[in-house]
Amino acid sequence: MYKQILCPIDGSNTSNCGMVEAINLAKVHHAKLRFLHVVDTYFPILDANGDLNVLYLADIQRSQGEKILKAAEDGALQSGVSADTKIAESIGDRVSTLIIKQAEEWPADLIVMGTHGLRGFARFMMGSDADAVVKQSHVPVLLVKTNS
Repeated sequence: MYKQILCPIDGSNTSNCGMVEAINLAKVHHAKLRFLHVVDTYFPILDANGDLNVLYLADIQRSQGEKILKAAEDGALQSGVSADTKIAESIGDRVSTLIIKQAEEWPADLIVMGTHGLRGFARFMMGSDADAVVKQSHVPVLLVKTNS
């Protein structure tokens, strides 16, 4: 049924639950699997002197993203599933926008992602990328809750 499954990951416990489900679905459906990590390179905060080495911070985020993607790829391989990886960079765009864009460009048949379960004021202020993907995606979305 599914031929290409996109799984956005950020290294969190919730994201890891989505990753495990995506691996299982890819195995059952013999589907291609792509892990996506979004690096947000927009840093609106400066130090007391007005200095901020944005390039250095972005490099750290890219490096962390590569480690997260490598761990996901290794996990898929251990389960007998071949996966590829992609890093997308955001400069002020919502993560959900980049997930939807990647799902359309690749193209994915399904997006599998963990939910972060924000509640109350935090949800009001930050919103939920998972909710935004569900509302805006033309591709079916499977949201996976954490086991805890």
